[in-house]
Amino acid sequence: MFSVGITGGIGSGKSLVCNILGKLGVPVYSADTEARRLMDRDSDLKDAIIQRFGGRVYTPVGLNREFLAELVFGDKEKLEQLNGLVHPVVSNDFIRWAALQGEVPYVVEEAAILFESGANEKMNLSVLVYAPRELRIRRVMERDRVDREHVLKRMGHQMGQEALLNMADHVIQNDGVQMLLPQVIELHTKILNRIK
Repeated sequence: MFSVGITGGIGSGKSLVCNILGKLGVPVYSADTEARRLMDRDSDLKDAIIQRFGGRVYTPVGLNREFLAELVFGDKEKLEQLNGLVHPVVSNDFIRWAALQGEVPYVVEEAAILFESGANEKMNLSVLVYAPRELRIRRVMERDRVDREHVLKRMGHQMGQEALLNMADHVIQNDGVQMLLPQVIELHTKILNRIK
């Protein structure tokens, strides 16, 4: 199965690109959404997280996301430990999911940290959705109703877009100047032509 990894910094518009591809009939797997599901439902993963971070990480209704976020986002080593537990489970879940998609030309994995997690190595093509930093900050502030400092803190946990530009196989510009839809359709067409 031909697989495409789509990434981009917070506020870049990667979900919008994936929504367009979804409308074109391409199955899309959201690594972030599925990671949250697996952290709540996969008993082996839950046990590993509790063993590493303690029982307060889960409440009777599920993962205590706020507590876990406070624990790991100020501590690079703990964040890497959490990612080390979660990413292999998500990777296996993506492979299982992709196998269930049937006769489709290709599948997409949307992942905020595609390169950081190593998921890009299992993809046939990696795509970066790129937007200028200030535009991304403004979008997230408006979307999430948060202040600039909050957005900058979240950005600080992601690889810089300039580094990603050098790593991605393909770049979609979502800068508010170039039209997005024609770029996505062009990418879709290129992929279809490539795998015929």
